[in-house]
Amino acid sequence: MASSSLPSTDSAATDVPRIEPATIEDLPGLVELVMDLMELQEDFNPDRAAQERGLALILEQPSRGRIFVLRNDHRIFGMVNLLFTISTAMGGFVIQMEDVIIHPDHRGRGYGTMLLEHVIGFAKQKDFKRITLLTDKISAESQSFFRKHGFDYSNMIPMRRIISS
Repeated sequence: MASSSLPSTDSAATDVPRIEPATIEDLPGLVELVMDLMELQEDFNPDRAAQERGLALILEQPSRGRIFVLRNDHRIFGMVNLLFTISTAMGGFVIQMEDVIIHPDHRGRGYGTMLLEHVIGFAKQKDFKRITLLTDKISAESQSFFRKHGFDYSNMIPMRRIISS
């Protein structure tokens, strides 16, 4: 969604939510959203420095992925993080979608749907073959939301090994 380059005199018009690629200037707001998300997840411990490093790595190198933000003229209140990789099974580029976040004060207004539709449109435009995401096993609400938007369960089971220094 493109925004007008002309300044608006109508304050309500400037408060219309829009989705844009995040920039490095958005980093503090992104860190706050991810910190809130990490507080809710059992698998992760909030670590401001780690979350900031991870987000900066994506923002500094667009070939790694994209972060899209949902914002108005006052603040960022939603985001999604896309990481790019290649799938030999799909024979092309695929997206790992993470950190789909809408600030609690803005939930229930269709903003999550706006973000997902933007991601799906982006994926189609760039000829990505698949979007994969991980959602909390205990969050029936999250699973229902993603299923409503065309995501299905996979027979693959995520496994991981944490490499500590």
